Amino acid sequence: MPRQEYQERLAGLREDVLYMSEVVLERLRLGLDALQSKEEELAWAVIEGDDEVNELYLELEGECIDLLALQQPVAGDLRFIAASFKIITDLERVADLATNLGDYTLEAEQDVYPDVDVQEIGEDVTRMVERAMVAYADEEVEACYRIADDDDRVDELCERASETVARNLIEQEDIDSDSEVEQLMQDVHRLLLTIRDLERVGDHAVNIAARTLYMAENDADLLY
Repeated sequence: MPRQEYQERLAGLREDVLYMSEVVLERLRLGLDALQSKEEELAWAVIEGDDEVNELYLELEGECIDLLALQQPVAGDLRFIAASFKIITDLERVADLATNLGDYTLEAEQDVYPDVDVQEIGEDVTRMVERAMVAYADEEVEACYRIADDDDRVDELCERASETVARNLIEQEDIDSDSEVEQLMQDVHRLLLTIRDLERVGDHAVNIAARTLYMAENDADLLY
């Protein structure tokens, strides 16, 4: 393959990964909106839209494999293709977590513990993914470290939210029937899963930042 065509394929891979991230972020925002509004139509849009993400993932996986197998890249190009492959994997998993939000919306019958701000956590992790993809696009090294630092705040928010749910559950005194107990436990379980999934979105943003740092600087400092 001529050098110019090879470079064009590399540039196209970056553009396609960024496009996939836009699709995934839209799914994540829709999932959060559905969770807040309890709109089933939004929930189904998130769930049914996962097929598009999976198709994008498979297409980009194939492109990465072709570039690795047929072009045998070295040094920076090899790191870029390998990082891109890992990043699309993280993006696909973020989309799966967004789909979970759609499922939780369909299961929810009432709000529990309004003092737990799921939307705040959701907005934080969405921004983390957005900034991680900007870092990937522009190879911004310092941004990668800032994203890793931001994850500490998200972890603290999630830990406090989970503790609030557990404490309020223990303090419940006005439940009279087995059906009420069962419903409460289902709602609590759903809320804890929501918090866990949003925390995982933040973890995937850190993974993207870590792969970007390795791609740009051959620095494995954030990889774990």
